[in-house]
Amino acid sequence: MSTEHAEVQEKFQIRTDLALEAREALTEDGRQTSGIVLEEWEEAGGEVRLSRVTVENSRGARTIGKPKGVYLTMEADALWKNDGGIHREIAEVLAEQILWFFARMEISSDASVLTAGLGNPEMTSDSLGPQAAGNLCITRNLRKAGRVSAIVPGVMAQTGMEAAEIIRGVVKETRPDVLLVIDALAARSVRRLGTTIQLTDTGIQPGSGVGNHRNHIDRISMGIPVLAIGAPTVVGAAAIVYDAVGQFMEEIEEQERYRIVKELVEPNLGPMYVTPKDVDEKIRRLSFTLSEGINIALVPDAYIEG
Repeated sequence: MSTEHAEVQEKFQIRTDLALEAREALTEDGRQTSGIVLEEWEEAGGEVRLSRVTVENSRGARTIGKPKGVYLTMEADALWKNDGGIHREIAEVLAEQILWFFARMEISSDASVLTAGLGNPEMTSDSLGPQAAGNLCITRNLRKAGRVSAIVPGVMAQTGMEAAEIIRGVVKETRPDVLLVIDALAARSVRRLGTTIQLTDTGIQPGSGVGNHRNHIDRISMGIPVLAIGAPTVVGAAAIVYDAVGQFMEEIEEQERYRIVKELVEPNLGPMYVTPKDVDEKIRRLSFTLSEGINIALVPDAYIEG
């Protein structure tokens, strides 16, 4: 990659929270993926496509721009549909993956789980976490084992505090065994809006996908294992332009594509992020599917089908 090419990339930064997209970008650029392992398979009769990206070492972390750990991506076009049966199947696959991560993190089935719904409940595209948290089956006040609790810490503009600070205080006071955080993400590709779910054991940095970096919420900062679950609800305008240029001008070189996008994006579109016009309905469906999957995984005896 030339110096000019790198400078243009740095200028408008086509961001994504999805490790799968970050790996795809490496492949497109012809860069090495040493230390990054990809596994792919299907579930639910082919309705759900799963991709597990494992960043094995520090070299892989530097290359992909993500912390070392495991990133599981679930893609299901049916998430667009208003079909309760399909969403139930997707939720069951999600529950299986949550339990897989818990086993990997050595979390027992009767562990105490604190769930944090990150985001601004007053902003539709950022309200996925709060809406999902509101649909959870809360049991901490009802039982001694397998307890589930939830918190919606809001955003700094509302509280004057970092979400990480609030959550850290709750963790210290209630002493859960594991923290599960839910947040809205940013994608690079429009086709992944409302159709993709990512799970990772590396935690999360709220706002990183849109360049609004907040404090990390991970095992180091919280003192307990952290499982982050999210779904992309916005995509950068720069990414849309970049993909459009690539689609209609496939023969041009990568460097030239970046130059064209730089000229089209600056100065107005760089910091702009786009969300679907029916984002309110998509968020509602996504939040229900996420909360249903979490309920099936964490409170199977209390979950009533239908």
